[in-house]
Amino acid sequence: MEILNTGKKILVIQTAFLGDAILTLPMIQKLKEKYNDSMIDVLCIPATSEIFYHSPYVNEVIVYDKKGKQKSLIHLIKLVRKIRNAKYTKIYSPHRSFRTAIIILFSKVKETYGFDNSSLSFVYKYKVHYNKKKHEVERNLNLIGYDTEKNSWRIFPELIFKNEISQKFNNIISDKKLAAVAPGSVWKTKIYPKEYYKVIIKFLIDTGYFVLLIGGEQDKDLCQEFYMEFKNSSYSFAGMLSPVETISLLKKTSLLICNDSAPTHMGMAARIPTLTIFCSTVPEFGFYPYNPMSDFISYDNLKCKPCGIHGYKNCPIRTFDCGYLLKPEYIIEKLRVMINRRK
Repeated sequence: MEILNTGKKILVIQTAFLGDAILTLPMIQKLKEKYNDSMIDVLCIPATSEIFYHSPYVNEVIVYDKKGKQKSLIHLIKLVRKIRNAKYTKIYSPHRSFRTAIIILFSKVKETYGFDNSSLSFVYKYKVHYNKKKHEVERNLNLIGYDTEKNSWRIFPELIFKNEISQKFNNIISDKKLAAVAPGSVWKTKIYPKEYYKVIIKFLIDTGYFVLLIGGEQDKDLCQEFYMEFKNSSYSFAGMLSPVETISLLKKTSLLICNDSAPTHMGMAARIPTLTIFCSTVPEFGFYPYNPMSDFISYDNLKCKPCGIHGYKNCPIRTFDCGYLLKPEYIIEKLRVMINRRK
């Protein structure tokens, strides 16, 4: 990539979910490399702001609570005015929403970059093809003109970790062989059956691991159920840690097992072996773990799969075969390979 000296300001708009935010970091890292004396600001939602605050490549984080306190039209107008006053030279938007397009439209920034399948894509001066067959990291790098041939796109998110973060959990995990399990998801049809997860957790414990259960506030009950069953060999951090604290915790583990959700991408930021279980979604959507130590598993011999890009609250045909036909024995077989690979 050619390094350009511009000394100007760049805005990256990423107001999607936590996993999407983490997958935007490699793009920001290479953007800073390309325009090495520019300042890069990020527009994001409150839930992901911590990720960008801890990036050494981000100058300012603009938090936009689009579904909360700032959801009104008045706040949108104020946000557009702030972007205008900042006098950005370029805007890159990996997020493809209608609201983002409106911000772009009224920003008065001349150089704007977005994907060709974005809402109101005509508002972007430069459009890049959104290749559904590529990984999301690679797609985002294409947005800034980065050459992604020969797997050069496999760039890991970089974050700054403060020493005091580990003080929250060091007394619990010290001197233990650790494996992490993230059994939850915002989307119910992405969640591997809990009775199967219990089999996997028991295998990990029998193999000598102390199991750390991680997740957000919405995962507390599920993780607590696992903790109560395996109380002497596990601990639940669900709802206790921020995203960056969770990544810091993962860096101390030997491996992570999770659904197709944000913890997959936290595993990439922590650079640990990650096994991602795909139920209603598929790896081909481009959100699989991509370091060489990791793997994924999916039961694909189903006409109904995938049923959607994200998932649903309930299985549309009420069978949830994508989860139940993916027996825990298959997961354990993959885990044995990953564990033996590290010996």
